[in-house]
Amino acid sequence: MLTRKQQELLLFIHERMKESGIPPSFDEMKDALDLASKSGIHRLITALEERGFIRRLPNRARALEVIKLPEAYSSSLQPRRGFSPAVIEGSLGKRPAPATPPQRTVTPQADVISASVSVPVMGRIAAGVPISAIQNNTHEITVPAEMIGGGEHYALEVKGDSMVEAGIFDGDTVIIRNTSTASPGEIIVALVDDEEATLKRFRRKGDSIALEAANPAYETRIFGPDRVKIQGKLVGLIRRYH
Repeated sequence: MLTRKQQELLLFIHERMKESGIPPSFDEMKDALDLASKSGIHRLITALEERGFIRRLPNRARALEVIKLPEAYSSSLQPRRGFSPAVIEGSLGKRPAPATPPQRTVTPQADVISASVSVPVMGRIAAGVPISAIQNNTHEITVPAEMIGGGEHYALEVKGDSMVEAGIFDGDTVIIRNTSTASPGEIIVALVDDEEATLKRFRRKGDSIALEAANPAYETRIFGPDRVKIQGKLVGLIRRYH
C-alpha cells in the first residue's frame, strides 16, 4: 500500500508521460508535490522503485518507466498542485439522519433503543514510530451509535505500544472523528510532513506542536506548526479478546 505522497508522485509521473512522453524533472516533481527540497522526491522515487511501481533506466537522464498503477487508480486521485492528503474523503462514515425511527426492543430490565452505525476502516495507525496510515477503505465495522454521535468518522487499526498508558494497545481498533482541530490533551491522528501518520496526545509548546506518547519508553516529539496536520481525534476504542 502506498502513502498518499507516493501515490501522488506516481500518478503525476504517469500523467506527464501520457501528455509528453517524457518523465518530469525532479524540480517539476518537487513543485507539483509542494515539497521543500528534492531529497524528499529521491526518497519517494526509491520507495516506488522498491515496491515495483516504477523502474529507473540506467545511463539515461530523467529515465523513469511506470510499471504499474494502484488498483484503486481513478481520476479523483490524479495529482494536483497543493494536494492535501486526508484520511477520509467525501461522506465516508458520516452518520446519516434516520429515515425511520430506530427499532425498539423491550427487555425485562428496560426499554432499550437498538441502533448502530457502519464506519469504514481506513488502514493502520502507528502508536509508536510513525508508519504509513493513509489507505483506502479496506472494510467496515459496526459500532453503537451512542459511541460516535454526529459528524464523519473512520476507524484505524493500532500498531505499536506508545499509547498503552492511555489504554490503547497493539491490535486495538480506534474510532476517530474527522476534524482538523483539537484541544490540548486530546488524542489525535497527526499527519507529519504530509506523509506519515501517528496516534498521539496533542500538546502545544509555544508556537510548536508536541506529539506526546503515553509510554515512558517513547519521547515527546516537537514539530513546527506547518509540519503537522490534525486528521481527527479519538472518540472510541474497540478491542477483541482471543
